[in-house]
Amino acid sequence: MMELESSLYLVPTPIGNLEDITLRSLRILKECDLILAEDTRTSGILLKHFEVQTPMQSNHMHNEHKVLDRWIDFMKSGKSIALISDAGTPAISDPGFLLVREAIANDLKVECLPGATAFVPALVCSGLPCDRFVFEGFIPVKKGRKTKLEAMASTPGTYVLYESPHKILKTLADIKSYFPESVKVSISREITKKFEEHLRGNVDELLAHFSQKPPKGEMVVVLHF
Repeated sequence: MMELESSLYLVPTPIGNLEDITLRSLRILKECDLILAEDTRTSGILLKHFEVQTPMQSNHMHNEHKVLDRWIDFMKSGKSIALISDAGTPAISDPGFLLVREAIANDLKVECLPGATAFVPALVCSGLPCDRFVFEGFIPVKKGRKTKLEAMASTPGTYVLYESPHKILKTLADIKSYFPESVKVSISREITKKFEEHLRGNVDELLAHFSQKPPKGEMVVVLHF
């Protein structure tokens, strides 16, 4: 068995289809000393499926400040940690940044494995220009939302957003209000799952679609003007 060299591994997990996990990811998860998960219940299902028996602890947005020093000391003692989120790549609109920053500050080796993330397939499948783009993740719900939308609308290009199903109609309405009429939109949902869907068109067409068909599943919104 190859001995792990890094202290902290950022391990992407499938965003839907379990076949998307890599062989290397499985090896790291099985060989590391500890797995930090955003939600141990969600990740427990994944780990059980692949027969990963490594101890697991929680590391989420509500406790990551409190437990940070514990994990740094753990790695300083010569142990290795694999950080995972509920789905996709850690630290991309998920916890992870604080631990990575602190590990680097303490001269600990950090390694990020390539793998699943939602916005890349959504962007590529959109048919919109993707040679340059801005990833905004989840835009503010209330405070700062108007400022963010105005800033985006002032600079032409391709933007990628994450959005929940119960907020997509509001976000589409805001895009209609703030962006030029020429803006083109692509919405991807249930990526890699059985009911994967990519919807493309102008804002009015997508508003009409989701007004008639209740939106389901986490969504990636790609817009270009």
